[in-house]
Amino acid sequence: MARNAPIPLPEVNFSEEGPIRHLHLGSEWIQGSMLVDDPTVLVHEYIQRMMAWLLFVDPVTVPKRQALQLGLGAGSLTKFCHKALKMKTTAIELNPQVLHACRGWFKLPADNSRIQVVLADASQEIKHTRWLGTVDALQVDLYDEEAAAPVLDSVDFYADCRATLTDEGCMTVNLFGRSSSFQASVDKIAQAFGGDAIWAFKATREGNTVVLAQRTPSRPKRALLMERAEFIQSHWGLPADKWVRVFKPVQL
Repeated sequence: MARNAPIPLPEVNFSEEGPIRHLHLGSEWIQGSMLVDDPTVLVHEYIQRMMAWLLFVDPVTVPKRQALQLGLGAGSLTKFCHKALKMKTTAIELNPQVLHACRGWFKLPADNSRIQVVLADASQEIKHTRWLGTVDALQVDLYDEEAAAPVLDSVDFYADCRATLTDEGCMTVNLFGRSSSFQASVDKIAQAFGGDAIWAFKATREGNTVVLAQRTPSRPKRALLMERAEFIQSHWGLPADKWVRVFKPVQL
């Protein structure tokens, strides 16, 4: 192979398990899922928790905000932010096969004025000036076909992520993998965001831990979090009351 030849991208395929369709990157590892009869529903618990940034904003302002996903997966977060939350939503995806699969098998809408998929390397795309200070909800879920560790997991990358956020903006990250170290990743995020900006859930049964980092650190009162959780649950069907019980600031 020539020195500058591009790294081959994995083949994309899907499987079905009862009412649920799964996306795979040429391996057994599930990269995303969809409830076939209700494509906007967030199937997995960790994907639901990627929406925990909702606890930190006034719910009535959500449709006026902008979401950005790094890694399209099965399009779950992109569809939910676009259809359920009515947000302007963009996803950045490296593999064009994933985009074609999402459009063909996972009911991802075509690009329009409120939804867009950018085929690009996320680490480079988020450096563009058009993203600086514009993103309210940055959702990072970047894994290759082996799902062994996050593809991008450096202090510089997380600093670039922070630079995309508005003052009230939050980043949520899915940390999962056989080779990954939760504490090492959290330490890198803390270096980029500051130690008082980091919140984390307990791990799910499948081993996913969702970490949230705020552009501007805050410690909302529990009463406010519960009030917002009730709104989130009643309007968008997410188990936000449970989030408040298992979601805490990280003590470094």
